Amino acid sequence: MAQFVVIGLGRFGFAACLELKRLGNKVIGVDSRERVVNQVVEHIDYATSLDATDETALRQLDITRSKAVLVAIGENLESSILCVLSLKNLGVEQIWVKASSEAHHTILSRLGVTRVIRPEEEMGIRVAQTLNYPMVNQYMQLGHGFYMVEVIVNKLSCGQSLATLLKRAKGEIKAVLVQRGKACYSNPAESFLINEDDKVILSGQLKALNSIAQKLGA
Repeated sequence: MAQFVVIGLGRFGFAACLELKRLGNKVIGVDSRERVVNQVVEHIDYATSLDATDETALRQLDITRSKAVLVAIGENLESSILCVLSLKNLGVEQIWVKASSEAHHTILSRLGVTRVIRPEEEMGIRVAQTLNYPMVNQYMQLGHGFYMVEVIVNKLSCGQSLATLLKRAKGEIKAVLVQRGKACYSNPAESFLINEDDKVILSGQLKALNSIAQKLGA
């Protein structure tokens, strides 16, 4: 069981705690507000009220045993940065941080954190992609122009092989997984025949993925 620490238990941090717990992890929540901690404590393994900028206080959590630490402190830029510096001094390797502004993002990037998150911006991009290509259920950016997408197969594509379907794409695409009800088929062969309402996970360049999604998706 992996252990994660979430610092800052507002709506974003609390949602992250709940999902990490649902996925079978040990979750520790930290916030300076005792009222907030009391609301979260019943839902995760451990929650405590402390000053996350205090390196000594963080050390008492044995925080370096965690797989990653998510710093979800809201609008207090100074507290967020001081917390990150404390975590780095303690030797925490995986530090993910929620940024509240472009300046915050720039400073965090220079501090060398693992990943800077802009929730509103990232969600806005995902919503725009879904609006533009409603047949694509989920997008995931892999970097260097590559994406993974989830497409639900339409009736017209039912009974065809993956090889036949992927020939329609204007570019190279790989089928990573097919989910059919409760069954999952990873790295399916090109001869795999798909059914209506199958969920197909595809990877490749975004332009090619969108071209095939319009033909394959519902």
